[in-house]
Amino acid sequence: MLLVKTKIGMSETHGVGLFADQLIPKGSVTWKYHPKFDMAFTAEDVAEMSESARKIFMWYAYYDFDQNKYILCFDDQRFINHSRNNANIESTPDADVAIRDIQIGEELLCDYALFDKEYWKRHGVDESTLK
Repeated sequence: MLLVKTKIGMSETHGVGLFADQLIPKGSVTWKYHPKFDMAFTAEDVAEMSESARKIFMWYAYYDFDQNKYILCFDDQRFINHSRNNANIESTPDADVAIRDIQIGEELLCDYALFDKEYWKRHGVDESTLK
């Protein structure tokens, strides 16, 4: 669940993104997994979805290897975009932390590979082409 004030908007990185709507000081926890708020699904649950639902779900979900489940963030956290070189958030399956001060209006960016080591493989993306 998001713990800071954010808004979604058009991203220069990729389509829609998540932006700070307050100053976020370095070290702030910006998001924390909450089992009664964020949704967890087994691979069997995902397989039972219609093809169109599964496609959208897999775009926004991440895989938590400790839980052995796919997690779909209930709130706008699902709009956080990837950046390997310009991340301002350090992500784990359980929490996100600002690694530097983030200004109002700045896009929140994280390295997807830090919390879901197979994200790019599931999406058929060659990681070496990413920034």
